[in-house]
Amino acid sequence: MSQQSSEQNNNYDLASEMGIGGEGLAQKAKDPKRTIKKLIIYLAPHKMELIAALGFAMFSTVFSVIGPRLLGRVTTALVDGIVAYWLGTGLLTNFPYMMTITGWLIALYIISALCNLTQGIIMARLSVKVTYKLRTEISEKMHKLPINYYDARSRNHGEILSRITNDVDTMSQTLNQNLTQLVSSATTLVGVLVMMIRISLLMTAASIVVIPLSMLIMMAVLKRSYVYFGNQQEALGAVSGIVEETYGGRDIVRSYNAETDAEEKFNKANKKLRSSAWKAQFMTSIVEPIFSFVGNLGYVLVCVLGGFLAVRRAITIGDVQAFIQYIQTFTQPLGELGAASNMMQGTIAAAERVFEFLEEEDETSDKNKSKRKDNYEGRVSLKGNGHFKGNVSFLNVRFGYTAGKIILHDFSAEIAAGQTVAIVGPTGAGKTTVVKLLMRFYELNGGKILIDGIDSTDYSRGDLRDIFGMVLQDTWLYNAAIMENIRYGSPNATDEEVIAAAKAAHCHEFIRALPGGYNMVLNEEATNISQGQKQLFTIARVILKNPAILILDEATSSIDTRTEILIQKAMKNIMSGRTSFVIAHRLSTIRDADLILVMKDGDIIEQGKHQQLLDARGFYADLYNSQFSEGIVSEP
Repeated sequence: MSQQSSEQNNNYDLASEMGIGGEGLAQKAKDPKRTIKKLIIYLAPHKMELIAALGFAMFSTVFSVIGPRLLGRVTTALVDGIVAYWLGTGLLTNFPYMMTITGWLIALYIISALCNLTQGIIMARLSVKVTYKLRTEISEKMHKLPINYYDARSRNHGEILSRITNDVDTMSQTLNQNLTQLVSSATTLVGVLVMMIRISLLMTAASIVVIPLSMLIMMAVLKRSYVYFGNQQEALGAVSGIVEETYGGRDIVRSYNAETDAEEKFNKANKKLRSSAWKAQFMTSIVEPIFSFVGNLGYVLVCVLGGFLAVRRAITIGDVQAFIQYIQTFTQPLGELGAASNMMQGTIAAAERVFEFLEEEDETSDKNKSKRKDNYEGRVSLKGNGHFKGNVSFLNVRFGYTAGKIILHDFSAEIAAGQTVAIVGPTGAGKTTVVKLLMRFYELNGGKILIDGIDSTDYSRGDLRDIFGMVLQDTWLYNAAIMENIRYGSPNATDEEVIAAAKAAHCHEFIRALPGGYNMVLNEEATNISQGQKQLFTIARVILKNPAILILDEATSSIDTRTEILIQKAMKNIMSGRTSFVIAHRLSTIRDADLILVMKDGDIIEQGKHQQLLDARGFYADLYNSQFSEGIVSEP
């Protein structure tokens, strides 16, 4: 709608809201502890699968941890045999004992691999289920949110889409990989520590002196990484929004030679994403090398001390070998814990954004959902309007998109059933706002709207909106066949009824000429047909629905003059006998309206029929005459 932007005064400054203006990205996390609690609660229905997966991860780790100790016994037996052979006191080695231990070792590694495979399968299924549930809930939430939620974020719809795609994907990947990694690493750490203590308490003490240093590093990294990952997710949403916005308006961008501006806008947001992503990924990448370096310090101490104890026969050579393996393994889970914990920060940031969306306040609930449904039950039919009449009354309506700025002041009007009402006025006068309030896209600040004498809030929104059919200046079609696009809103209509509606809208002939005819699939933005053809399809859609009340907002603005005449005849037949609201900019098209409401600055300043308003020589007469004098319209 051409005046929509001027009427939606409640739009937020998205750059300020997201903290991506001149001051840079937002630097503070909102509430990570609360997000973690919500995530745990959210996973509660899947707790048995989660417990099973974590259990298999623990078993896999335990079995793999036992391996080095058994391998150390084989090494000890082999060395003892070689020493005995050199001393001439026995056989080379005890092969039956070595074969038995080797057999157990192979069995443990096979069981460990099977447990690891099982937990991987369980977590993959769990992450898919959770992702499916999240996206389903987000999709349902999108239909429960009030219209002003989207209007307030109209500058960046991609930011909302980012929560559905990028943030949910981040959560899914973490569930599938990092969660079990945390458990496996923690189990490995505990298991290795137990085995090390059993081999030598002194060597264990020497090896863990580096742990406090490792913990300090981890805490410092995690503290910073959460901020960076939060910034990364928000910057990614901003970039997604710019891409979606630019792609959707690519023809306009090119026609105004605005490619350079679009590139600069994208590059600015992309640089912020690069900066935050680089910091987040840098914090992730440095964890393991730092832990590896710290771990090597302990490794040197163990090698020196182990050699000393082996020489003094305080420990077997096989246990020294096993301990060296354990100390190498001991530093690995520390690094993995740090990296996995760091990645969890990205998940918490993503989950926070997803839960924020899911916790947005829903549209106010309907009261008495079925209270007046009997007034128009069965009305939506190609056969007629049933018991519904179509009287509409605006009683002292007050409304503002924001509480501090009222744009409709004490708006009152009486529309009798079957009347055609034209709403005219300059851009920003409140014409489209009246229609939005009629369909309860917004709630009133004061006054009432009565339909057949009943307060519109006594109808459920679904039942109320079922009364209306809308043809807007801004067309909307979706990625489906032409037949399905026309059938949208009337899912039970037959193919024959769809074709009849297309004929009434004068688009049947050119549809037949298209590749595939009615089965031709429109692309995502319906750019494979003309703007005029799009509008004809939306007109056919409303003809098929056969609503009791019509709302037309410059319904023929994108259609050639010849076709417009035919469409106006078709629309006149449809409007006959039913209440119709026509938002008009070209005043020559509404001269036959039963009632013309002239709006200015949110008030009705004149009302009456066309000739009456011209004779009054007021604001309407000035508008009408100015259009002719400026050549905007031509007198038929």
